[in-house]
Amino acid sequence: MPLPKENTYTTDYIYSLPEGQRAELIDGVIYDMAPPNRLHQKLVMNLSAEIRNYIKKNNGSCEVYPAPFAVFLNKDDKTYVEPDISVICDKSKLDDRGCNGAPDWIIEIASPSTKRTDYGVKLFKYRSAGVREYWIVNPLTKTVNVYDLEKEELSDQYSFDDDIQVCIYDNLMINIAELLK
Repeated sequence: MPLPKENTYTTDYIYSLPEGQRAELIDGVIYDMAPPNRLHQKLVMNLSAEIRNYIKKNNGSCEVYPAPFAVFLNKDDKTYVEPDISVICDKSKLDDRGCNGAPDWIIEIASPSTKRTDYGVKLFKYRSAGVREYWIVNPLTKTVNVYDLEKEELSDQYSFDDDIQVCIYDNLMINIAELLK
């Protein structure tokens, strides 16, 4: 007797969700998304502003997009994610729907409901899709895991009090504790 076939979803399902309901799709599997809390939103806002200000000050061409922002990671209809922050330097990847392909830098703010996905499934997907740098900011442990995916390594784990060197920019340091003041 054959095993029951697991449902495989596409982006059509994502776009059919009721207004206000958010989910991500990774390799055809749906991951429901809970509404973010206030600290999560403050981190997204302040990190996005810090990165955007750095880019503008240095006449950079990259663009910063906070969630909700559609990323069609594999340029197919089986993977759709909404990273908390996406930094895209290749503008040819951008259209009115979002980003088609891998952003250069992704930041996820971990929560108890997303921890397993952020540290496991997404780390693997982002690495294999060509994301250059991936940060997991964990407000519960007050730590930041920085993955330099171009060099295929975990650069380090930092505390919120540390000055964290951004991998894709030689002269950008971010201190999370300072951003939260």
